[in-house]
Amino acid sequence: MQNLSFHVSQTSHFSGFSKPLTESRYVVLGVPYDHTSSYRTGSRFAPRAIREASLNIETFSLRTGVDIEHVSIHDAGDLHILDDASETLSRVEAVTKEIIDADKVPVLIGGEHTITLGAIRSLSGSVGVVSFDAHGDLRDEYGGGKISHATVLRRITEKVGTDNVLVLGLRALCKEEVNFIEEHRIQKLTPWELHSLGLLEATKRVTAFVKKFEHVYLTIDSDALDPAFAPGVANPEFNGLTPDELITLAMAVANERMIGFDLVEVCPNYDFGVTAVAAARIMFEVIAQAEKSRRH
Repeated sequence: MQNLSFHVSQTSHFSGFSKPLTESRYVVLGVPYDHTSSYRTGSRFAPRAIREASLNIETFSLRTGVDIEHVSIHDAGDLHILDDASETLSRVEAVTKEIIDADKVPVLIGGEHTITLGAIRSLSGSVGVVSFDAHGDLRDEYGGGKISHATVLRRITEKVGTDNVLVLGLRALCKEEVNFIEEHRIQKLTPWELHSLGLLEATKRVTAFVKKFEHVYLTIDSDALDPAFAPGVANPEFNGLTPDELITLAMAVANERMIGFDLVEVCPNYDFGVTAVAAARIMFEVIAQAEKSRRH
């Protein structure tokens, strides 16, 4: 495996320490797609902004004792996207599958949340999905279409099953989504439920969910964070998670079961780089924890 498919092209390297593809455990792929965004557009600029931020923050993780500089990461560049969501998702699926088949962990930088569906379609067997998101993304249709950032988790449940999804940071729903969650007993944890439980107990719940599956996919919509910490997102929603809460809970997913993860919905044009820095740090910590778990 010398190169990935023709669907990607090289850009600046995430973290600045890109290793050869054949020697790497983690493969970063940018997906600059935001064609179904309904409020703020601009997440197509996030892969570039997050990579730039990653070059300018320290690489050592105090939480794990792992230095990202010494982790085998390959940056494959950005996916060649099209206006057509179906074709773009097919390309995400093809490249993600190629990475997984090579026994490597795909790390996707969105783009809008729709891209996660392409990654999930590349997976087989019983897979758990842990989604950090302010929103349900559980509508059956949005804007006259079945495929969008507002329907992505609904489509994912059709692929993996409603019992195989856990949503963290949830706080913004329409009535259709409330009904769907109640009918199918979608597992969730709102910020106020987290505060009532305490971070330690909430982490135990995430760990228990993850242990039910051979493989788990982690998707992080940056609007799970409160806009005080992440103002540059596509659909900001008040009363969100703190960075410590999000990172601690995400690290409970980042172990040998994690088959891949993505971070989506950063819109760098709406702040002065704060959210891109937060995204880069979150990605560093998830990769560091996954690597620590693998080494032990």
